[in-house]
Amino acid sequence: MISSFRALRLRPFALLWSGQTISRLGDRFYQVALVWWVLEKTGSAVVMGTVLIFFEVPMLIFALLGGALVDRWPRLPVMMLSDLRRGLTVGIMAALAYANLLQVWHIYVISLIFGMVDAFFQPAYRASVPEIVPVEHLPSANSLTSLSGEVCGIIGPALGAGMVALGGTSSAFALDALSFMISAVCLLPILRLSGSPRREERAGSILRDVRAGLGTVFASPWLWITIGVAGISNITYVGPMDVALPFLIKDHLHGQVGVLGLFYTCMSVGALLAAFWLGRTTRIRKRGLKMYGVWMLIGVMVVLIGLPISIPGVLAAAFVIGGANTALSLIWVNTLQEQVPRELQGRVSSVDFLGSSLLAPVGYAIGGWATAILGPVLIFIVGGILQTGLIGLGLLHPKIRALD
Repeated sequence: MISSFRALRLRPFALLWSGQTISRLGDRFYQVALVWWVLEKTGSAVVMGTVLIFFEVPMLIFALLGGALVDRWPRLPVMMLSDLRRGLTVGIMAALAYANLLQVWHIYVISLIFGMVDAFFQPAYRASVPEIVPVEHLPSANSLTSLSGEVCGIIGPALGAGMVALGGTSSAFALDALSFMISAVCLLPILRLSGSPRREERAGSILRDVRAGLGTVFASPWLWITIGVAGISNITYVGPMDVALPFLIKDHLHGQVGVLGLFYTCMSVGALLAAFWLGRTTRIRKRGLKMYGVWMLIGVMVVLIGLPISIPGVLAAAFVIGGANTALSLIWVNTLQEQVPRELQGRVSSVDFLGSSLLAPVGYAIGGWATAILGPVLIFIVGGILQTGLIGLGLLHPKIRALD
């Protein structure tokens, strides 16, 4: 298990990982405080949904542009500016909340800014890791990134709720702002150590760069097939797991909110163990078969949840889904970082994000409609079967099976 942490021996990555872990913990504080503020001030689910829309839409709109620009600009400074901008924005939000001047429209504007900044930050982060980490340490580095996200996801909401209870929402917002500043400070020594690897300045338009990223994806069957399968399978996955799950637990398993909490906890525990396991490796072999194999396993578990099994059986399926999701994600990220040229990492990451996420809102809409009409049990069974079949079709392509 110690070998899972070997990337932390590299000072640049240790600084990057530490800053991002602190920032992610602050984000959990922010999420709890934001939800509580909306509930307390408006009591409106519509407002909360609108906040999410203001965050997601600019990420989708600017995804391709963000990927193109982070392939032109030094990536570490892009990340630092993103952290500083978000820290300043949330700091203003904390001050407004403390003075009791924060309004709903402020939340919308701040969510819009966050979505735009994230469209640049996320591809910059993914592309910067292979710049500062040798290839044999990439599995460890990516596993540690996943590990910090899962740990923050487990302890962050509880700590955030305690902070809101003790100091109010303004205190939680302020801590998130501080976490962004700490993350930015952690990037400074990396800039001095690595010199922030520079890429050649390229003449031509940003549109040409975007086309080059799209061209790279469509020229590689393992890329466009996997991104396409991910985008379509999102429709069949998010409906059961994000929409129908609470209804299944309440109406068919006769469980309370604690069962729903245990479900997510089991997913996180499975994810943690998978991150530790994959982090021990120096190179993942037969990646196409392994990636699609664990992906199909997720679909089988979704079907299993819809069958007449007990609550412990459902929790066991959640554990498997959490581990399989993390294994799928880490194998995919490692493959992108090793197989895609460094100068195209940002653009390909953005195409990956856009293609994988674009149809998720369709899945939410269909999931809500179908759950109300057909019931949650059928949604899990049909959704899981469709997802497993779709992924199996992708596996039929020889380029996927040959991916090593």
